Amino acid sequence: MRSFFDFLRSRTFLVQIGLSLVVLIGLIFLCLRWLNSTTNHGEFVVVPDFSKMSVMDMRQAVEESGLRYEVLDSANYSPEYPRFSIIEQDPSAGSKVKENRKIYFTVNPSGYKKVTVPNIIQVTQRNASSMLRAVGLDVQRVTYIDQLGKDMVYYIKHKGKDIKPGDKLPKTSKIELVCGNGTIPESARVQAESN
Repeated sequence: MRSFFDFLRSRTFLVQIGLSLVVLIGLIFLCLRWLNSTTNHGEFVVVPDFSKMSVMDMRQAVEESGLRYEVLDSANYSPEYPRFSIIEQDPSAGSKVKENRKIYFTVNPSGYKKVTVPNIIQVTQRNASSMLRAVGLDVQRVTYIDQLGKDMVYYIKHKGKDIKPGDKLPKTSKIELVCGNGTIPESARVQAESN
């Protein structure tokens, strides 16, 4: 045991420890220099604002900035943005990122997605309006015809044309409901009187 402690105090052991420390410090220094050169430490690219930019313009701007991109699925149509323009980007504009970083884009589609017209025939106007709003359609106007069922929906129109339940229309389309006014139609009165 005594010889072990004598070895720890010997000149040979201290020289070996000193050389090991010098080599270790040298390796750490070389690794840090290598990391700085390969990771471009302290060098950033500021992400440009791509919002409302067309996809073609975005591609050119991304390449000029030294970045990469990926287009994600289109979002729901937004009338505030031009068709096929950038709605969202990640990372956001003004962020500092490394060169060659991938930017993710969400593109505005060409128009609203289509929704199915629900079956609102023989449903009250109030319930029909709620059902239409639930799928994203709007009631623009309600007109009345002579039919016994007061406020009962008899026909559905879009841009003056009759449509049927199950037809597809772009979301936010304006619908006209044709409802009964609660009076017996003249044709029904004539048939009843002739019997």
